[in-house]
Amino acid sequence: MDPERFGVYIGSGIGGITTFLEEDRNLINRGPQRVSPFFIPKLIANMPAGVVSIRNNAKGPTLPVVTACATSTNTIGEAFHAIAHGYADAIIAGGTDSTINEISVAGFMNIKALSTSEDPMAASLPFDLRRGGFVMGEGSAVVILEEYEHAKARNARIYAEIIGYGNTADAYHMTAPLPGGEGAINAIKIAIREAGICEGEELACDASKVYFNAHGTGTHMNDAMETKAIKAVFKDKASSLHISSTKSMTGHMLGATGAAEAIASILALGNGIVPATINYKEKDPECDLDYTPNDTVKAELSYAISTSLGFGGHNGCIVMKRV
Repeated sequence: MDPERFGVYIGSGIGGITTFLEEDRNLINRGPQRVSPFFIPKLIANMPAGVVSIRNNAKGPTLPVVTACATSTNTIGEAFHAIAHGYADAIIAGGTDSTINEISVAGFMNIKALSTSEDPMAASLPFDLRRGGFVMGEGSAVVILEEYEHAKARNARIYAEIIGYGNTADAYHMTAPLPGGEGAINAIKIAIREAGICEGEELACDASKVYFNAHGTGTHMNDAMETKAIKAVFKDKASSLHISSTKSMTGHMLGATGAAEAIASILALGNGIVPATINYKEKDPECDLDYTPNDTVKAELSYAISTSLGFGGHNGCIVMKRV
């Protein structure tokens, strides 16, 4: 394809923090001459997008996004808009983070974000009354977004269609979400309006055919706030949505999590199987929706909605349609 019409939007929530830790040890223990010449290129958060563009000769729109936990939902959403508005024919979009090390764990622990459970089956507990924080994960996740006619012309397999995207800020606190969920509410509303699946303030489609992949970190504030946000947007239809948090299985992959959850949502649409929220045992009165506890559910799905809510008050939401 035309390299000038081929882009890369891959972000990292934190960047090369493990590289920073390793090279800091080299500096202290072995001196400045032993700091790797690759230290800066491996550290900076734009390099995943840069390296992928180099390897694939992608010379079109190429951007990293750094919005903490919302990073790769934003990369997919921004890539969707770039293609929809004619700036590219195809964009590689996603996110990556590798942050399980002493300093990251200590930092997240000291802001009371991580689970302290020593039982793996009682640690990542989205929407469960026993929840006490998230479990750190690592990984990368990438999707190929492509203009429909361009994909059809090369006989590409089309898994789903991105049809809506919302991007808002809480403008409230560095780590805590707005208690009423207004930022998340607005992101979801913007996305479903663009997707054309609401009339005014009401969901226009059958809610039982919608899968909602929640941010669902397993922290008390996030899960209670996100439940409020879902109920505020979908009102009496909220209880009919198929909701789950795949973080119960993957942990929280930070900058990669939005893309990983978009892939889970796309596969849910294609396979007609709603992923479960595993290890769910105790119902929280503040979280009273159907979170698909413990076991997958077969369902005829038409749409999937995925939210990502990041430190700094970043909120992202994308809507996908089964093809």
